[in-house]
Amino acid sequence: MSLPPGFLDELRSRSSIAQVVGRKVIWDMRKSNQAKGDMWAPCPFHQEKSASFHVDDRKGYYYCFGCHAKGDALSFVRETENVSFMEAVEILAREAGMQMPARDPMAQEKADLRTELANVMEEAVKYFRLHLNTQAGTAARDYLAGRSLNKPAIDRFEIGFAPPGWQGLRDALKAKGISDDLIKGAGLAKESQKGREPFDVFRNRIIFPIRDPRGRCIAFGGRAMDPNDPAKYLNSPETALFDKGRSLYNHGPAREACGKGAPLVVCEGYMDVIAMVEGGFGGAVAPLGTAITEDQLRLMWRIHDEPIIALDGDTAGLRAALRVIDLALPLLEAGKGVRFAIMPPGLDPDDVIRKQGREAMETILSEAKPMVSLLWQRETEGKVFDSPERRAALDKSLRAAISRIQDPSIRGHYGDEIKRLRWELFGTGPQGGPQGHSPGGAQPSRGGFIPGGFGSGGKRGKGRFGAPPPALPETRSSLLATAPNDVAEHLREAMILGICVTHPALIAEFEAELEAVPLRDETHDRLRHRMLMHVAAPAPEIAKNLYAEMAADLEKLLNLPHLRSAPPVRNAENLDLARMCLTEELAKLDAARAVREEVADAMEDLAGLADEGVTWRLAQAASLRHRAERSKLEDSSDMGEDQAALSATLQAMIDGEIWRKKQ
Repeated sequence: MSLPPGFLDELRSRSSIAQVVGRKVIWDMRKSNQAKGDMWAPCPFHQEKSASFHVDDRKGYYYCFGCHAKGDALSFVRETENVSFMEAVEILAREAGMQMPARDPMAQEKADLRTELANVMEEAVKYFRLHLNTQAGTAARDYLAGRSLNKPAIDRFEIGFAPPGWQGLRDALKAKGISDDLIKGAGLAKESQKGREPFDVFRNRIIFPIRDPRGRCIAFGGRAMDPNDPAKYLNSPETALFDKGRSLYNHGPAREACGKGAPLVVCEGYMDVIAMVEGGFGGAVAPLGTAITEDQLRLMWRIHDEPIIALDGDTAGLRAALRVIDLALPLLEAGKGVRFAIMPPGLDPDDVIRKQGREAMETILSEAKPMVSLLWQRETEGKVFDSPERRAALDKSLRAAISRIQDPSIRGHYGDEIKRLRWELFGTGPQGGPQGHSPGGAQPSRGGFIPGGFGSGGKRGKGRFGAPPPALPETRSSLLATAPNDVAEHLREAMILGICVTHPALIAEFEAELEAVPLRDETHDRLRHRMLMHVAAPAPEIAKNLYAEMAADLEKLLNLPHLRSAPPVRNAENLDLARMCLTEELAKLDAARAVREEVADAMEDLAGLADEGVTWRLAQAASLRHRAERSKLEDSSDMGEDQAALSATLQAMIDGEIWRKKQ
């Protein structure tokens, strides 16, 4: 969403940075001059006793003389609340009494409806909390006490009680002038199938309010007090406010805790989350009655790069872990992973903390396993591999799993780890000795896991042409050696980012493409990430923020020779030219990588079937192609090869069984 010109300036002028910062710090009044807006406090971004954090309320900025953190009210909210740029704008606008601009009349109408529904939900929160303290809520209070929940915890999570009865909440809301349409629209009541009045969704249940990252109550979860109730837990139906597949319980507080360094721990239910938070693990969340969805996984990655899935140590918990593996494999990116903390058998996180204490939970979380370990466990646990056929079946299943990883670099690292685990399982290393003790210190290939490549008796040579010669000093210092992957792709990545930096208005226009394209250079990926973080800001603001945050990297990027001479970079005023060039560069990068993957897939398909000569010829063809591309970096025809034609040719080679000798 783009903001109208002047909106951010007005927001900053209306917001007192001293008030914004004052919510998070304790001012040193001996050092501060409140009349001049010259305020000092211990820094909230690093541990210190002295007041080295300075806020100038008149100029609207802060600066720490210890850790050098600096910025304005927006950046302070973003850093301390761990929110996005637009969410920080919404928070400050709400406090300043400014209306966020709507995209269109329809969007404004929907926003107004959501506001009304949110108000209805807040009235329901009050109703449920009130009834927890009535005579009808005695059993619910006893249950909560039995789960070691004291009053501060109940108040923190706003736990309530829905009394028995069919229309108690509906009648209470109607008495406040709320219409049936809004009550049903909020998911609090539903129509009777017998022609009677609408009735309450939640009855005789302990109620857990579910809030979005902005703090609005969007739904409720209810635990049945009747042991014979067929639904032990019940969530609100989906509404204009609530999409259970895109929501997390305790999202907002967990995001803030993770922004301060806490791990993100994903539990199964409300009580587990509450127990974790009360035990000192503030970054705890839970999905809402369903298995983790793709949208929820992406939400978790926005909060923390490596969420820990804390699952019960029973069969159902392990099945849930395996479902997460299948979901996460195609979505993995460099730096974005998942770990798994398996609880002791028969215990959930709530049980561990209550029975064994915080230290036991810390130990379990510190020993969380990476996803590749659980993938290996799934494919090998309880199985015997005492024949070539069984080992081949293992290779096939592992290859199928790893092939789902989109990022080539991650796919290669998974392959290396699977090779290591496989050598461990079968007792031989790459040179026929125990893994890790092979002669000459031989290590697994960086080429990734290639099923069918294990049938050589545990030996691995150096190829038919021997080891490659050492690189000359001048070669080692060149771009050909220092580029993280293929040089053409490295330079094309730089061109894409250079066009975006020179024409920041294109970042929003190409947001989806920029988010989807994998950038293999760490600096490029970091720059792309910062661009997308500022995508909602006006173009001049984006450029300003980028130069403030990554000046050295930008200077290095824009000084590359092929960028300095590129027309879309030289002509900063020609947006149409830049748009055309950016479209072309993105398409070429995608096509180049698709061709490379097509060749790699064909070689994998032939592995174990074709003779060495066929796969060697494919490798040579790919190598010649890449050398040709490097020699034509400046030629616009360097991507003339048609990917579909290459795919058809390779498939014809496979269908024709070219590895078989002709009679």
